[in-house]
Amino acid sequence: MTYAYEVAVQAEAALGEGPTWDADAQRLIWIDILGSRVHTFDPVSGRRTVMVTEQHVGAAKPRVGGGLVVNLRDGVGLYAPGGESSGDSGDSDGSSGLGDFRWLHREVVPGRRANDAAVAPDGALWAGTMRYDEAPGGGTLSRVAPDGTVETVLDDVAVSNGTGWSPDGRLMYYIDSPTRRIDVFDFDGQRVGGRRRLAAIEEGDGFPDGLTVDADGCVWVALWDGGAVRRYTPDGKLDRVVELPVPRPTACAFGGADLTDLYITTARTGLTAPHPLSGSVLVIPGAGKGLPQPAFAG
Repeated sequence: MTYAYEVAVQAEAALGEGPTWDADAQRLIWIDILGSRVHTFDPVSGRRTVMVTEQHVGAAKPRVGGGLVVNLRDGVGLYAPGGESSGDSGDSDGSSGLGDFRWLHREVVPGRRANDAAVAPDGALWAGTMRYDEAPGGGTLSRVAPDGTVETVLDDVAVSNGTGWSPDGRLMYYIDSPTRRIDVFDFDGQRVGGRRRLAAIEEGDGFPDGLTVDADGCVWVALWDGGAVRRYTPDGKLDRVVELPVPRPTACAFGGADLTDLYITTARTGLTAPHPLSGSVLVIPGAGKGLPQPAFAG
């Protein structure tokens, strides 16, 4: 199957990441981790907003009732609805501010920052961290309940990345990028067990980064330094490959009114000669059928 990409948002994000479809607002939320920016994009009107955070931001997800939960360098925080600034360019430095902010859970660890995060079916945030130097064992994966209660689920992670759940909520998929594995856990609604390998990425094909799960239960994975997004069946079989012009796709998510468009964030950090589209958001119209994503319940 051949996929034709389009440019959804032309940008020069250093580390574009975390695409998330906000069903209530019918818009895409995505971030630039190293730029400390949260972006939104309305594919119907073309309207874009950019919001500046005070720290590197690993993920931004919608909250029930509006606003955002954000995985920041020093912990997880909440932004109230409102305060967004709009502009013609998602890279504009003139846009700043969000709604009122408060920490939900603050844990300062020198040399460590937030990375990818995902909202589980019960509305809890599963938030990942990593060291800036990507040292093995320096990162974590934690479950952050809506009331701010935190449970560390994995404490021996290098680069905590893609997290997602099967359509029936009984499986959780997870990526620690340097392992080159997509792992799967049994999931009981709050806890995980029975970790095992779903699939592995061969050397030379890049590193698995962000992921999303579609309505068929298949797992789509962006390959950092692999220039592609792959789709794996629930039994770990590779059945689709989306080749991209950029070397560093970072994550993917289904969006649009019918959840059939695959949005892909990309990065330009560390590239001596980045592709002109590195740092932009690409989209594959009609790539498949996604699952509605829950909002954070806090």
